[in-house]
Amino acid sequence: MPCPICTKDPDPKYRPFCSKRCADIDLGKWLSGSYAVPAEDEEGWDEDTVPPPPQEQ
Repeated sequence: MPCPICTKDPDPKYRPFCSKRCADIDLGKWLSGSYAVPAEDEEGWDEDTVPPPPQEQ
């Protein structure tokens, strides 16, 4: 499987990436929120159905 950033052959040291640079680019995308899983609200799920957080004693 090629590097997901630049499509070069992966380096075993940085697998699945080809270099530290590509690994850092990928990490930056995760940290900036560029990668996100789209989500849809389920019907019937709203603030009233979420249990309240536990009270601290």
